[in-house]
Amino acid sequence: MRLTATLALIPALLFSPTAGAFERQDWLDDYAALKTALEQRYANLAWFASPQSGVNLPALDKRTRRLLEIAEDDAMAKAALSGFINGFHDGHLSSAGPVLQTKIAQPLAMPKVDYSKLNATQACAILGYAPQRGVAFSLPFESLPGTVLEADGLARTFRSGVVTAPDGTRLGVVRISRFREQDASPAACMQAWSERQAKGAMSDADIKPVKEAAGAAWMRTLAAQLQHFREQKVAAVMVDVGGNSGGNDSGDWATRLFTARDVHSAPMLMVAAPVAAQYFDEQLGQLRAAQKETDATPEAQTMLEQSIAAFEARKAGIAARGCDLSWAWSEQRPWQPYGCSRLIEAGYASGQASYLPAKSFGNQKIASSIYWAAEVDELRGAWSGPVYVLTDGGTASSAEMFASLMQDAVGARIVGGASSGDGCGFMASTPPVELPHSHLRYRVPNCTRLRADGSNEVTGVKPDLPILPADGEGDRARAWRLLDTVAADLRARSAKP
Repeated sequence: MRLTATLALIPALLFSPTAGAFERQDWLDDYAALKTALEQRYANLAWFASPQSGVNLPALDKRTRRLLEIAEDDAMAKAALSGFINGFHDGHLSSAGPVLQTKIAQPLAMPKVDYSKLNATQACAILGYAPQRGVAFSLPFESLPGTVLEADGLARTFRSGVVTAPDGTRLGVVRISRFREQDASPAACMQAWSERQAKGAMSDADIKPVKEAAGAAWMRTLAAQLQHFREQKVAAVMVDVGGNSGGNDSGDWATRLFTARDVHSAPMLMVAAPVAAQYFDEQLGQLRAAQKETDATPEAQTMLEQSIAAFEARKAGIAARGCDLSWAWSEQRPWQPYGCSRLIEAGYASGQASYLPAKSFGNQKIASSIYWAAEVDELRGAWSGPVYVLTDGGTASSAEMFASLMQDAVGARIVGGASSGDGCGFMASTPPVELPHSHLRYRVPNCTRLRADGSNEVTGVKPDLPILPADGEGDRARAWRLLDTVAADLRARSAKP
């Protein structure tokens, strides 16, 4: 038997009392269980059941059932389910891998990390701070004539520099390889650790402040580079998120650095299931902690109370948002996120508020409990000129949140290729769906972000200026053509009255 087929059978060999024989009905039952789980837990099911999504779920279901009916072995049946999942084109809806070993009855006691005994180097290594991956531009701008590289992305976070288009137009380009605090320079983490350690022994309670300090340094470095571009009087800034696989909420926050506009974050919904209550409880905890701030103004207290009431109402309304989505396998219906979608409003990608004026309430802890992007209030508008965002098929998740908000709210132009189509993904942790017979496991996204036109972000970000690989064209030539396209677009925009 081929190795691939052998590996595919491992879960059945471990968990099935009748391992060895191909049981078609078991696979059909697993498929039915998978569809039921998606109906109950998948935040994007109603979107993909709509004609707007471009996916035909009834046809996909029919194809999958046919493949299971003609499957001759477990490998073919497993491939049918994999094809079903891949047919959604949702990068977050994915295999979690098989369970290769039964649960250990008596696992070894795991000692906690004793942070009081660690120096800054070891502590930051444990926290995941390391030289960034993918620091290079997604196209080789470094090799083009007239390019002046100002930061390599290693000694200082964010590869960046000034490039010159074929017509002489100068553009600032900055590379964001991922959106996560661990992509701040390890030195930023070590500095934050050392400063806190100098005040006393470190403990678990110090981890969050250290991460926050390193994340703030990441944002300050980006803002400083944008301000430098302004001083150099470049015609526009291009932010390269090609191949950026995502990260965290900084993909939303960072948009504020690229514009002087008031940026309103995208509406967010969660699947109407217990995982939504888990997320709502987390937000309620943060809001109630902010209520304890001693200098809270009456205005702040009022907004905190309103925010708490909103999340409590959402939590109480989860059951009422349940609806039977089994129709998704037999028909298509228009996208109605507030109709029969099994989705519940969850505020915005920035928390309870989509926007607050800078320095609201005179207390950042209160403001950021309501509006997370308040963390970057001091850095808003570091750049205020034209912006282009370079995307490709590897731009995913939080990077798509960044690109879509830049397109919708900042007025940036997207250049390059369409993004991956991962969308929101996860706002709270839940175990994967595990099928009863094969024990195949799947990660199922629990949140949805809406675009300005009401569509689902999971459909991906489409470029305003497509720059696709041409036959016989190398990456360097494509980078040169991209700069020429951006310069031409700038000329056209400046010519408009």
